[in-house]
Amino acid sequence: MAEKKGPDGGPDRWSQRVTEGSDALDLEEGVFTWHDPARIARSLKKSAEASGRRKSSPYRSAMSMLTFYVNRAGKELDADQRDVLERAKDELRKAFGRD
Repeated sequence: MAEKKGPDGGPDRWSQRVTEGSDALDLEEGVFTWHDPARIARSLKKSAEASGRRKSSPYRSAMSMLTFYVNRAGKELDADQRDVLERAKDELRKAFGRD
């Protein structure tokens, strides 16, 4: 099966487009590359609460975007950053009072 091509002729990276251009959340640039789980959680919470386009609660929207990124990054995500993002999930739960 041939690889799908994106608008620029390169590979179609639909998950990257979803992460960068989510219709539900406006994310801070590079949020998933940061090394501070609490900062990531604060940013996601702020984005989710500010969005008027999300279809579910701010908590669910923020957690869904984080989980989506971790799952789609897959084996491309190094172990240290995966750990940071997993800890960010815990921080997000705390930020929303769901710990």
